[in-house]
Amino acid sequence: MPQTLSSTSMFTPCGFSPHLHTSKEDEKGGLIFQDGNLTSASLDALIQHLIPTTDYYPEKAYIFTFLLSSRLFIEPHELLSRVCHKCIEQQRLDDPVLDKARIRKFGPKILQLLTEWTETFPYDFQEERMIGHLKDMIHRIAPCDEAYWKKMNQLLQTLNQKLATVSHGQEGIVKISAAVSDKLVAFKSKPPSIQREILSVCSDPYTLAQQLTHVELERLSHIGPEEFVQAFVHKDPLDGTKTCFSEQKKTSNLEAYVKWFNRLCYLVATEICMPAKKKQRAQVIEFFIDVARECFNIGNFNSLMAIISGMNMSPVSRLKKTWSKVKTAKFFILEHQMDPTGNFYNYRTALRGAAHRSLTAHSNREKIVIPFFSLLIKDIYFLNEGCANRLPNGHVNFEKFLELAKQVGEFITWKQVECPFEQDPNIIHYLHTAPIFTEDGLYLASYESESPENQTEKDRWKSLR
Repeated sequence: MPQTLSSTSMFTPCGFSPHLHTSKEDEKGGLIFQDGNLTSASLDALIQHLIPTTDYYPEKAYIFTFLLSSRLFIEPHELLSRVCHKCIEQQRLDDPVLDKARIRKFGPKILQLLTEWTETFPYDFQEERMIGHLKDMIHRIAPCDEAYWKKMNQLLQTLNQKLATVSHGQEGIVKISAAVSDKLVAFKSKPPSIQREILSVCSDPYTLAQQLTHVELERLSHIGPEEFVQAFVHKDPLDGTKTCFSEQKKTSNLEAYVKWFNRLCYLVATEICMPAKKKQRAQVIEFFIDVARECFNIGNFNSLMAIISGMNMSPVSRLKKTWSKVKTAKFFILEHQMDPTGNFYNYRTALRGAAHRSLTAHSNREKIVIPFFSLLIKDIYFLNEGCANRLPNGHVNFEKFLELAKQVGEFITWKQVECPFEQDPNIIHYLHTAPIFTEDGLYLASYESESPENQTEKDRWKSLR
């Protein structure tokens, strides 16, 4: 499989290959370069730059950046249609007699482009029209070389497997979400004490951190890079009639992942507020502090932040008598790591360290980097909001999209790591289906554990009962 997604191979320090270096702005075929970097161009020029010829193939960084960002201006099926149409025109694939020697030079290149597209953005090909364009292109070049049929079949087979895995994963997530929302309703008040708790399912913090990492990597694997762009689709100002993806924003995996983070926060808070005895509650807090520390050591920052957020929810943080029994030094160290001041400076430093370790890793265990996801989305959102997609002259602001592709490309590298830990189905099932309190349920359990301390709390308790 071509290494299209490693952030290191995709981007040289200056963005594109050194041989393009010029010190001034210069234009080649409608593309504007500044210091060797492509900074802007018309959409037509960018599409032309994507199309391979007998003696040209676009750089991997360009392919990824353009396929990622182009959906803000043109739907994937329209883009593929235009690419195929231009190839047919340029290589004269409509001629009654084909120039076989030329097509044998061009064939492997168009196949390589289509392969990179299907591998990196498989969701684009859930649409029949996309598959139609693929097959049409192959039918045109295949008469010149039998091997093209074989390559095309391999490409479609791999794509089908990918899409089948994806839809199976999505169905699983839908089932889990449905089961969980049913249970939420039933647990607005404190549940009966026979309710199983986390420590009866898993008492080893290291094991739980590993199983959380399983869940995180499994859910991350379903998120397509395009979801980061589609989450922020607005109307294209040069086309007043429609937005791209007007039927729906295709961001379901991204949203499911954010829901998982919220569920984990509430699960942690529920597990702490549930026990009737102070000693047991303190024991659960200490257990989760150890789990969070193991998550940090693994490089699983998303679970780490969810656990800290759950412990910082008001119904948990108000349990002063419980917290007095807890050795809090370790907790404060973790809180310091995820402190939001200085735009999460400490966390970003730790993330860079984990990313560096991942690049030089010899095992999957060392490759794990699971970023604090809400912050990653926020960074991409601000990058998107902070710069215009188009320049005043109508050109696409490619400089912006290079930066976007760097962030998303790095994430794509991380999400491809195979989880090295053995899966424990019991623990995974519990994490996904254990009943959790609503916010009201948490407050009710908290007040029953430690009585309200002031008038506001007393009033709230009264209204909840």
